[in-house]
Amino acid sequence: MSAQISNVRPEPDQVLVDIVEYVLNYEIQSPLAYETARHCLIDTLGCGLEALEYPACTKLLGPLVPGTVVAHGARVPGTRFELDPVQAAFNIGTLIRWLDFNDCWLAAEWGHPSDNLGGILAVADWLSRTAVAAGRKPLLMHDVLTAMIKAHEIQGCIALENSFNKVGLDHVVLVKVASTAVVARLLDLSRDEMINAVSLAWVDGQSLRTYRHSPNTGSRKSWAAGDATSRAVRLALLAKTGEMGYPSALTAPVWGFYDVLFKGRPFSFQRPYASYVMENVLFKISFPAEFHSQTAVEAAMSIHGQLRDLGKSADDISRIAIRTHEACIRIIDKKGALDNPADRDHCIQYMVAIPLLFGRLTAADYEDSVAADPRIDALREKIVCSEDPGFTRDYHDPEKRSIANALTVEFTDGSRLDELLVEYPIGHKRRRGDGIPLLEAKFRTNLARRFPAKQQNAILDLSLDHARLLATPVHEYVDLYVI
Repeated sequence: MSAQISNVRPEPDQVLVDIVEYVLNYEIQSPLAYETARHCLIDTLGCGLEALEYPACTKLLGPLVPGTVVAHGARVPGTRFELDPVQAAFNIGTLIRWLDFNDCWLAAEWGHPSDNLGGILAVADWLSRTAVAAGRKPLLMHDVLTAMIKAHEIQGCIALENSFNKVGLDHVVLVKVASTAVVARLLDLSRDEMINAVSLAWVDGQSLRTYRHSPNTGSRKSWAAGDATSRAVRLALLAKTGEMGYPSALTAPVWGFYDVLFKGRPFSFQRPYASYVMENVLFKISFPAEFHSQTAVEAAMSIHGQLRDLGKSADDISRIAIRTHEACIRIIDKKGALDNPADRDHCIQYMVAIPLLFGRLTAADYEDSVAADPRIDALREKIVCSEDPGFTRDYHDPEKRSIANALTVEFTDGSRLDELLVEYPIGHKRRRGDGIPLLEAKFRTNLARRFPAKQQNAILDLSLDHARLLATPVHEYVDLYVI
């Protein structure tokens, strides 16, 4: 005899309500959050401009039907494309994420909260252009930064205590959920419509992490976030039409997200939504590398100089020991063949070998032309990782959130270098004073990849003037990036 399941439609899950109430009603009071969001904006757009140099990325861009132009459509920075907001979100999100160089958040789940900018900027730009054409006021960049802060917070706070990777799901599920919520607000959905939209994001099919791990690592990991943020725009637009939602999308017995995809466990939360995540977000400033390796790469760069001073080379190295944290070992500790750039930028041995050999790590170093150097794989074979439980504890400690790696180099003559420990990468909140000037320099470099000097200066003058940027209409700011 089957158990009876009530057909009474329940009240919305509290997780859905909390997300929507935060987006609708919480006022961001933190000047630090807005200042950090501005830095995040320019860094994220700069990453997209650098990605335009890679044909593997640019072949995915543009309208679905070649030649299509949408009147008052959203613009894709660094291009001439004018697209509907769903496809524009995919374009912008793919550019942002392609080189693994945008911001990062590490906790029980990791991810890149600036991935949400794909949907946020596409929708805000489209709405602004449409409003101006109809004689209404456009959205301002203040609205974009507010949406960024809130998307960061939703994605990051859920990630603090809930590991999606441990059940095989990719972190872009959180991009989809966060983007859906803040885009729904930009679209001026009602509270109930917003709850419907967020429920649709949880009910939606979720991406597996297959494409991030051996033996299947591949380029989808570079456009998965673009796919997620564009899907969010699509779902929010559906909800705006009055499309119904699913109030117990998470908690429904048998059929809900918890039972189907989260081993029956409800989400747990460490803190209420505010502006914590944006204030503490991690920037990738110096190296386009998976974030768990950032401190290891920084240490390897220093060791490269020591080798030079000692008159030694990689040929003199017999072994390299890396003390690290558990998440690093689970994600990027790899042996064997690496098949493509997406595989290489998720291998700590590769990301340490390159700076030891060449004194650099750039996006181009993941390409086949560099990877063909036999010295890289020879050095990779000498690198061994082991977990330090203290590093793992500090990684999860909300007061520290370190990403520690310690390297010890041993030589064939029996000598060794003193262990070099780096706990906090240059993009960490604890190193903002050192990091922000370098972040702005990174932005200048990326602008120079795409624009003539006059256009670079116009973008810089506005982007670095906090008060003026906040008051600028979205479409006017985006227009500065059109070629």
